[in-house]
Amino acid sequence: QVMLLSQKLANFSKGDADVLRKAMGKKIFALLEKLKPKFLEGCKTNGHDVTVAEKVWKDWEAFAAYAFNKSHSTCYSIVAYQTTYLKAHYPAEFMASVLTHNQNQIDKVTFFMDECRHQGIKVLGPSINESGLNFEVNKAGEIRFGLGAIKGAGEAAVQAIIQERENDLFSNIFDFATRVNLRAVNKKTFECMAMSGAFDCFENYHRRQFLFEPENDMNLIEKVIRYGNKEQSEKNAAQQSLFGGEGGLQIPVPKVPDCEPYGELEKLKIEKEVVGFYISGHPLDQFKFEIETFAKNRFSDLLELENRIGTELSLAGIVTEIAHKITKNGKPFGILTLEGYDDSHTFYLFSDDYLRFKEFMVNGWFLFIKGIITTKQWGDQRPEFKINSIQLLSEIRDKLSKTVQLHLKPKSINLNLIDQIEEIASKHPGKCSFKVNLIEERENISVDLLSRKYMVSPNDELLNALDDMPEVEYQVST
Repeated sequence: QVMLLSQKLANFSKGDADVLRKAMGKKIFALLEKLKPKFLEGCKTNGHDVTVAEKVWKDWEAFAAYAFNKSHSTCYSIVAYQTTYLKAHYPAEFMASVLTHNQNQIDKVTFFMDECRHQGIKVLGPSINESGLNFEVNKAGEIRFGLGAIKGAGEAAVQAIIQERENDLFSNIFDFATRVNLRAVNKKTFECMAMSGAFDCFENYHRRQFLFEPENDMNLIEKVIRYGNKEQSEKNAAQQSLFGGEGGLQIPVPKVPDCEPYGELEKLKIEKEVVGFYISGHPLDQFKFEIETFAKNRFSDLLELENRIGTELSLAGIVTEIAHKITKNGKPFGILTLEGYDDSHTFYLFSDDYLRFKEFMVNGWFLFIKGIITTKQWGDQRPEFKINSIQLLSEIRDKLSKTVQLHLKPKSINLNLIDQIEEIASKHPGKCSFKVNLIEERENISVDLLSRKYMVSPNDELLNALDDMPEVEYQVST
């Protein structure tokens, strides 16, 4: 409107009007001062009262002071209202859209998948019978991973699969191979689908069977593709026959050799290879207790070291990258990258630290790191995280656990509960003290009781048994 008015009132050219718009939008008041005489002179030429022109210009200057903020805050408030409404009333659809628009940025997808879990929305892996091209919501209100996000699958192949599936769901892997266009859905597509878990809906076969190559034989994918090509050739030949009909030879389904399925870690590693992140779980899930109990910090804490000199940090993660290098002076040093649930950090190990800890620099190892925030001994003396110890995450439960303590309310105690606790303690002997803490909330009284008869081991079996007892809360401490 300002551009149009300046042209109408003061004969500004379109170029001058655009300069005025820029000066107002970016609050360039020096440029406004230069344009003011031209505006007043133009208004005077057109017969407008100079006093009125001065008033218009003064209003424009005031408008320029807040126009950008006002216009943007108005737009953002509308967008914020709309997105909040959608997230509140259509949470799964909203998060599916957010995931789709960020599916090429791994860190953001991981963040939004965590947000889905916080909201109680399941994010399921890809399925050849349910997934669309992008993240979509299924009938159960769960988010399905998109086939288009699988690396190497190919969009043309995915579209061909979805188009054929509209006729009917695929009943098994051989039905899939006989129905899809095998010129579009090639061997690479089959491999990527199998590795990502898209064929898991065909329960007769597990992921490793598709890629397992027995001696002097083809793997399942090669057999499936050959079977599909033969079936499609027979069908085409029957259609082109002079007599028509379906009298072609019945092609036997090939035999599939058995093999051990992938271990959980290997399966997750392959998922990350073809998708970019873990779908069906996380390698650290097996150490959830250790992380929650002993690893009190996240790697993001290492980005905020100011005013924290002397603070101890404990961290846990999986080794994702390593490098052994030599400085210009010929001294060895190491680069170690650890990845947690939602962040990662790269550590540089020099001199004695490298010699002490280089044995832990192995890809795929799970590590527990303890250290302290101190000041650099050279250079600008900025705060840095100094590693004091590195241990295998699998070993710290036995090494660091000192006490297993049960928390009970007196009113919940009976002979049956006492027998259960004693049975559990006797089945899992170990080196940890075993305590019972009686809590009387009404009187605000608690009593600690130490078992002189039992020492226990905080293994998974013991903790799972305690989890199954609703009357008991427990704590493992160092």
